[in-house]
Amino acid sequence: MLSLPPSHTLSGSATVPYLPRLLKILNVAAKYRLDEFLTRRSAIPLRLLIRLHGVPWSFHRVRREHKYRRLRLALEDLGPIYIKLGQLLSTRRDFLDMALADELQSLQDRVPPFNTPGITEIVELALGLPADRVFSELNQEPLASASVAQVHSARLISGEEVVVKVIRPGIDKTVNADIKLLQLMAAFVEKATTIGKRLHAIEVIRDYERIIQDELNLVAEGANTTQLRRNFENSDKLYIPKVFWEYSRSNVLVMERIYGIPVSDIASLKAHGIDLKKLAETGVEIFFTQVFTHSYFHADMHPGNIFVAPDKVAQPQYIAIDCAIIGSLSKDDQQYLARNLLAIFKRDYRKVARLHVECGWVPKETKIHEFEAAMRTVCEPIFEKPLKDISFGQLLVQLFRTAGRFNMEVQPSLVLLQKTLLNVEGLGRQLYPDLDLWKTALPFLESWNARRMNPFTLMARVQENVPDWIEQLPMLPQILINAATDTRQLALINQNLENLQNKQVETHARRRRYNRYAGLAALAAGLLSLHPAVNEWLQTLPLTGTVLFVVGVYFLYFRR
Repeated sequence: MLSLPPSHTLSGSATVPYLPRLLKILNVAAKYRLDEFLTRRSAIPLRLLIRLHGVPWSFHRVRREHKYRRLRLALEDLGPIYIKLGQLLSTRRDFLDMALADELQSLQDRVPPFNTPGITEIVELALGLPADRVFSELNQEPLASASVAQVHSARLISGEEVVVKVIRPGIDKTVNADIKLLQLMAAFVEKATTIGKRLHAIEVIRDYERIIQDELNLVAEGANTTQLRRNFENSDKLYIPKVFWEYSRSNVLVMERIYGIPVSDIASLKAHGIDLKKLAETGVEIFFTQVFTHSYFHADMHPGNIFVAPDKVAQPQYIAIDCAIIGSLSKDDQQYLARNLLAIFKRDYRKVARLHVECGWVPKETKIHEFEAAMRTVCEPIFEKPLKDISFGQLLVQLFRTAGRFNMEVQPSLVLLQKTLLNVEGLGRQLYPDLDLWKTALPFLESWNARRMNPFTLMARVQENVPDWIEQLPMLPQILINAATDTRQLALINQNLENLQNKQVETHARRRRYNRYAGLAALAAGLLSLHPAVNEWLQTLPLTGTVLFVVGVYFLYFRR
């Protein structure tokens, strides 16, 4: 049964009971008539159904917008935590209808800035020293304001221009309270709606909690930023701002200030003479470098986080900020993606099916020919289009969605990759509509695969492992002895189990024999007692025959 936690603090300034927040959510749901999403009312617990009927659905006028649009408007009405949840849901295109995913993707994170406490007070409390000992300038008006944090411009005593990112005061309490409510609603939605069940709503909220908690810790974002900067050190394609660790804490992050043209400002890019075709191709190359070379990629590459250096015209350079969400792929994930994409590009669907099974992404008992046919059905209509018109990201979505019919569980890392690829592809085609993503990606994938199988690369991997092997060499005799001992112990355990099983079988067989003999004897005695001569002898015990007969039936049938 669903139950409500007692109460929680929903803001930093006042203590608000849990119930009013829930009533606010139900009122918004009524306002936008979200009851249309309830497709399985019979699955709703009776007590909850009675409470839902108490929601004032009828007090609000019937809205003419499509229900997907109404859901987006409801999330915007509920505030930043729900807006961010909608943005996360928009990445699950392997489960959602495309129209719903597109609607949720258009959610805008417009949040008014906070003024109390002031930026100076927050910084001084975090650093434990007066702000004027660190900054010669600290602008009180924010440069940007979002749901979790806001950014202020500043200048260090040393003269370097920086930005100071601070977490909204009390937002952690708001997040924790809303997460508990979302967990409650996810359990309800997963049980009561078809889309909730397909989406695995409880699992989505669990992933959302992990992401939002990471965003609340600016030390984690700073670490991500530093790693990404190290990966592209001295690169002429991507620049990552420097983190000033001595002035950064869990709720304050001080970074180098960058000046760039927003990547979505096409007019300014053209005015600066930036080659948009080259810029779009460079973006694709950066993405694949992050995924397949570094296995560490910026997973929040929407236009608001990407800028272009205005002074790099011949070789355009990107500038990336806000590295709170980072994706990482294992070696197996990398090989799965690269080999599958190459096989799909060559229309080798049998190989695609085999790779899915070999990598463990679908169960081993999956019928290869059925999976091959499903892949062909999805991909062939797509490849009838010109390559430049084929969406790489949408193809990946279809791949995951089709594999899902064969019980493939999509990993969170692949969901982030899918979301990022869709962002990169959309951004690239906004810059240069004729961008042929395949033409840019295929050589990179083939080159990566060739490097992976190169004898020198294989030798390098062996050399990497040699120190570990040498270190373990002195322990080899003990490892062999332990293995032999374990083998003997396992053999002894198996023998004991086998002996015990044989004894049990023998005991059961012996009991069955005894029961059979006792039953036959009792039954015979019972029948014999019915003979006149014997019965005359047993007249003093008139029930003996009946009792012996019953005992015989018991042993022969009930104890069989």
